[in-house]
Amino acid sequence: MKKFLHQIRTPKGNSSLGKQILATFFVLLLGIILGIISKYIDTTAVNELPAWFETLGLNDIFDRFCVWILLAAAISIYSRTPVRAAINTFLFFAAMVASYYIYCKYVAGFFPRSYAMIWVGFTLVSPFLAVLCWYAKGKGLLAFLLSSGIFAVLFNMTFYYGLNYFDIGYPIEAVFVLLAVFMLHKSVKQTGAMIAVGLVIAAILNVIMPFQI
Repeated sequence: MKKFLHQIRTPKGNSSLGKQILATFFVLLLGIILGIISKYIDTTAVNELPAWFETLGLNDIFDRFCVWILLAAAISIYSRTPVRAAINTFLFFAAMVASYYIYCKYVAGFFPRSYAMIWVGFTLVSPFLAVLCWYAKGKGLLAFLLSSGIFAVLFNMTFYYGLNYFDIGYPIEAVFVLLAVFMLHKSVKQTGAMIAVGLVIAAILNVIMPFQI
């Protein structure tokens, strides 16, 4: 199995332990900052935020799951090894969830325990999903299917569609889908095939789970 996974994607060149720790520190810091910012936006009246926040749909963008999936995928894909991807992604979500709910309890004055448990659960499984995302950037059929699956999930989180309609709830999320394509890009031919297969997977998922997060 180890040899098979090595053939799918080879870990990047060696990096000093200091650089790896520094990268993990910045991921941890990013999680803390985004957790505080997202809760601050949640508890601030729309008319107190800059006008361009509402124009771009940023006033409630952190309530959407799409942005967190994109960030997790980016952290995983650009990590040096699958182990680093698992560690970095876990620490990012742990920091984000901790700072969000600490702000929630001690600044906003309430603590939604049931909702917090959902995010704790997602944080616990995030390392396993991170490893899959890391291998999606590799070679071969498995990597191709993983990258197509990531595209499909983000596509379904962004667009509302059916037999006779197609719509988008938050236009900025279309940018997230394009960023995901850029991150997963290998060649024009492979990327086109990934999008095509991803759309098929998205349509199947839309039938099985016809809802958005």
